[in-house]
Amino acid sequence: MKQPYKVLVLDDNHDILIASRIFLKQHFVQVLTLQEPALLLTTLNSEHFDLLLLDMNFSRDTQSGEEGLFYLKQAVKTQPELKVVMMTAYAALPLAVKAMQSGAANFIAKPWQNEQLLQTLQQALQQPTQPKPASHKATENAATIPLLGESQAMQQVLRTIDKVAATDANVLLLGESGTGKALVAQAIHQASKRAAAAFVSVDMGSLSTSLLESELFGHKKGAFTDAKSDYAGRFVEASGGTLLLDELANLALPQQAKLLTALQNRTVVPVGASQAVAVDIRLICATNENLYQAVTEGSFRQDLLYRINTVEIVLPPLRERKEDIPLLLDWYLQHYSQRYQRDGLHISAADKRTLQSYDWPGNVRQLAHAVERAVVLAEGNTVDFSQLQSSALNPAISSASEQKADTDFFLEFVEEKTIRQALQYYQGNVSQAAKALGLTRGALYRRLEKYGL
Repeated sequence: MKQPYKVLVLDDNHDILIASRIFLKQHFVQVLTLQEPALLLTTLNSEHFDLLLLDMNFSRDTQSGEEGLFYLKQAVKTQPELKVVMMTAYAALPLAVKAMQSGAANFIAKPWQNEQLLQTLQQALQQPTQPKPASHKATENAATIPLLGESQAMQQVLRTIDKVAATDANVLLLGESGTGKALVAQAIHQASKRAAAAFVSVDMGSLSTSLLESELFGHKKGAFTDAKSDYAGRFVEASGGTLLLDELANLALPQQAKLLTALQNRTVVPVGASQAVAVDIRLICATNENLYQAVTEGSFRQDLLYRINTVEIVLPPLRERKEDIPLLLDWYLQHYSQRYQRDGLHISAADKRTLQSYDWPGNVRQLAHAVERAVVLAEGNTVDFSQLQSSALNPAISSASEQKADTDFFLEFVEEKTIRQALQYYQGNVSQAAKALGLTRGALYRRLEKYGL
């Protein structure tokens, strides 16, 4: 007898969707599959589901898992009682930890065995409802992650924030990826007269062109195939508060024109509607691209740039404020030690000197992730940064090569460590270890050969 649950599966791999639908329809009363991530929120806004099986990595972001985490947070925000199981072909402990911290009920690695998948989903469905995502979001917003920095460059940023927060001026945040643009936006909101109202953030790079207008301006029921109910849109959600448009450079020219019209008129027209809706927002835009160059090349509208950049704040890369690195290391060590209940951890003086000399191509975000990984994997009182050694700490290597070397090395580091722990726990029983890891015996044997285990 089928279980009375409605299951939604989101993966950009067509074969995975077919296989999961065929298998899960044998056990659940309704199974719906989606191949386009941008359709997720529209689907959840129009129909209730009991469980979401969500891919961690999509075509834009094949290994880091950040895109999957973004959709996870949006899903549990839209349907707080929804149980979410994350799946990825790049199984790693930090990704699992991040998924669980962000509201996931469980985590499964691809490829899976059908029995294991069913058991994982059933366990997730039996779990009590998780706290609303807002409680988790509060642990990662500007209230608990301050804008740290005693350098002259950061002090200038903080002074500018104080000045601009008292106004409703549009703000354009510029800077490399990972420099903290989202934190600055939240800091401006929290220091403004709009602090009690909503702070709404939109990742423009994660939305497809076809659905972006609906996501920003809303839509009416029946406006298009999947519009099964009215949707207010992000502008209306942020009315009275602050709207952050992140990765703005991804906006196509036709959508730029519609955004400009909305900003000029201070109204939006939902898709399928004939009447405009008035909105009152404080707009903050952020990008790591050179918008002035984009204007010269014709890919970004000059009039829109003038509209959004009343005040510009340029965030310095971490390599230009290395005197702040020890402060950041200490703060994130304390932060993640509390989160993972790891008391007594410290960073050696030698490691601090080495980490301070590193250029950190991923900026503060990379530093925070490095400390988090070190805390999670710590076996003694001194955290281990070995995953950042060798070429990843060689300043002579280009930034792109450093990031790839760091990522590749860490994924292999975690995989080998996890396999060793599983084999030790099951006393060398390969079958039981493979089952626990979510692998077939053949897949585990290939990894054993790869790592010489």
